[in-house]
Parts: sequence; C-alpha cells; structure tokens
Amino acid sequence: MNYKGVQFVIVVLCIWGLDALPTSAADPVPKYGEHQDLSYYYDGNSKKQPIKTPADWAKRREHIAAWMQTVMGPLPKPEKPVPLEMQIEEEIKVGSLLRQRISYHTDSMDRRVKAFLFRPALSGNSETTKHAAILCLHQTTNIGKSEPAGLGGNPNLHYALHLAQRGYVTLAPDYPSFGDYPYDFAPQNGYTSGSMKAIYDNIRAVDLLQSLPFVDGNRIGCIGHSLGGHNTMFTAFFEPRIKCLVSNCGFTRFHKYYNGALKGWTSARYMPLIDSRHHNNPDEVPFDFPEIVAAFAPRPFLASSPVGDSNFEVSGVKDSIASARPIYELLGAPDALQANYPECAHDFPEAVRDVAYKFFDKHLGAK
Repeated sequence: MNYKGVQFVIVVLCIWGLDALPTSAADPVPKYGEHQDLSYYYDGNSKKQPIKTPADWAKRREHIAAWMQTVMGPLPKPEKPVPLEMQIEEEIKVGSLLRQRISYHTDSMDRRVKAFLFRPALSGNSETTKHAAILCLHQTTNIGKSEPAGLGGNPNLHYALHLAQRGYVTLAPDYPSFGDYPYDFAPQNGYTSGSMKAIYDNIRAVDLLQSLPFVDGNRIGCIGHSLGGHNTMFTAFFEPRIKCLVSNCGFTRFHKYYNGALKGWTSARYMPLIDSRHHNNPDEVPFDFPEIVAAFAPRPFLASSPVGDSNFEVSGVKDSIASARPIYELLGAPDALQANYPECAHDFPEAVRDVAYKFFDKHLGAK
C-alpha cells in the first residue's frame, strides 16, 4: 500500500486524539449516542456536520479519544519517560532463532515488565539487517507471555514463535497481573483502568522495539487473541507507530457482547467505570468498537472473527467493519480494512493464522 498521500493523516488524527478530554460541564466534548453512525461530527455549536474530509473525521476521532479516556483514564504522557534499561536474563537458541527472556521498566523504576524477545540468530549480517517487528499480546491465561512464545498453553496461540520463524522480530510481554508481572490495579497506583495500564506498557514496548538496532522502527505491527485482541486494538488507537494490526477473537459491539451484559469488561484488569459509572449499560458507555476500528484508518487492520466465537458475537464485528469502511475509503485506503470470518470457535487454528500471517507479510514484510 502507498501511504504517501495519507501518511500525514494518521499522525495528525492520533496526536489530536490524545489531548482531547472533556474539560468542564460548561465546555464538554460532544457526546455521541450513535456509535455506529460515523457520517457526522458535532461542531462547536453542537450542530451535526457531515464528515466529508479527513479534517472532518479528525474532529470526530478527537471526540472518540476523549470519551475513551473518560472510561479508561487519561493516557500518560510524561515529559521524560522512565528509562527502559532492558536486561537480558536468559538467552536460548530455538532452531535458527534466539529467544531472549528480557525485562524492562515502563512507568516505574520499582518494577520491571518481563517479556520474551525473538530475534534472528547472531550470524552473518544479522546485526545490520533491519527486520519488521510484531508486538504479540497474550490471551487471558495464567502463563501470560509464555503462551505466544511457545512455552505452554494452546499451540494455536504460539504466534510470537510462529511469526519469528517467518522472519519477524517478535516481542511477547506479560499483561499486568499475568505471568511474572504481579500488579495491584488499585487507582492509587496511577491508573483508572487496567486497560490503560496495559496500553501504556505496550507503548513502552514499542519504544523498546524501536531502540533495537536490528528492528526497522517504521515497520512495527501488533497481534493478539481474545484479551490480546482488544489489547491490540486499544493500544493501536493511541499508538500511531503500530502500522499494521490483527485482532483474533478480540471484540464485538458492546450491545452484542452477551446481549449487552457488560460485566465481563468491568474487572480491575479492564474498565471498572463501565460498571460504577455506566451501570453495565451499553447505551451509557460513551464509545464503541465501530469507532475504534474506524480510528485505525488508513493503517491495515484485520479483524479475525470466527462465526462460532461464543465470547465475541460475529455480527457485532460485521457491524463494526461496515461502519468503519467509509472512513477507510475517505482516507484513501479501502483495501487496508479486512475481515476474516472462519468456521471455528474461540480459537486461532492454522488456516486462520495463515490468513493473519500473510496479512502481515503483505503490509509489513519480515525483512
């Protein structure tokens, strides 16, 4: 895909969205009750205006970002981020790859995130070759990062290993409270939601990937299954350096998540305010996945959504794709939005993975 004509748009859209929080009752960000209808935005006089240009869409995206942050909490934007100080704790050769167990800081010098980093074996010109990199986010599993790294769990979810075998540098970190990452989600520790804590950790993971001499910092992707699927989406909304993303079994419209029963989204690991402020009512939640999907444009996004997924009802995915498609067309990237609806359950079998991996090959290329 040629981004020359639209590359500036995604930078502007993402940056504009980060600073937009409702300021006061007298000057609120407009609230939208129609999250599937992305054909308009509210102007400064609370009048509906049609979205006809990228600048029009930027206004609506700014409002989406603001309302997401009222539920998730504000995205941290420190002037001087905590130094990563990556450490290699273990290094094992896996076929032609090196698997490194690493740790690094994200938001505090008092704790370190643990992750597995796969990279080409040290030989020949591997130190000077720049590889595309993919951040690989795990599902809800006690072993955390070990599953995508191929060290247990469901073999269908070993995607950090699989993608490394295709030539990508891959990084599989723990989500807070899983694997080797103990974390107390109490608000006094700095975050309104576990979702925002994970988003910021993942942004720092992108910082880490860009710091590696064997990574092409302009070709970074993200993939995840289930928890990792929506974690991928939430992160990519706020992180424009993610240039291509795949969510497998990761989302549906809130109204179609267990028929609108949103309790599953409200634990400390996710967004407690959906319960305490919005009463588990999808009519009250001020954002939804059709808006999130549209906000990726013009970046390539693949929704991998099995028809038999009992967690994330497929028709809500189809609704979201249909709503987002006009925005992709507006930004000149209609083919960058793709969906795969395989005949399987809440899983990531080989044939489905093959579609996802080829999607990365097309839009990122391993080398």
